[in-house]
Amino acid sequence: MEARPFAVGEGHETMSPLGKYYVGAGIASVLFMILPIPWVVTWLLIIGVLGAPVAAYFMLDENQRRRLRRVRRRGIDR
Repeated sequence: MEARPFAVGEGHETMSPLGKYYVGAGIASVLFMILPIPWVVTWLLIIGVLGAPVAAYFMLDENQRRRLRRVRRRGIDR
C-alpha cells in the first residue's frame, strides 16, 4: 500500500472560511513586521488588518448579526 498525500473528501477536514481569514491575517501581520517600515506604521497596519472585520461586524444591526450566526452554524453543521 503506497503512501498518498492528504486528499479532500477521504475523511480529512478542510479549513473553514473563517479559519482562512485568521491564517491570512496572521501572515499579513508577520509580513508587516518583517518589512523595513517604521514600527508605528507597522502597528497601525496590524490594527487595521485585525480590526476591520471586527468593526464591520459591530456595524451590523441585530437582525443581520443573527442571520450571519445562523449561516455560520449551517456551514459548520452541514
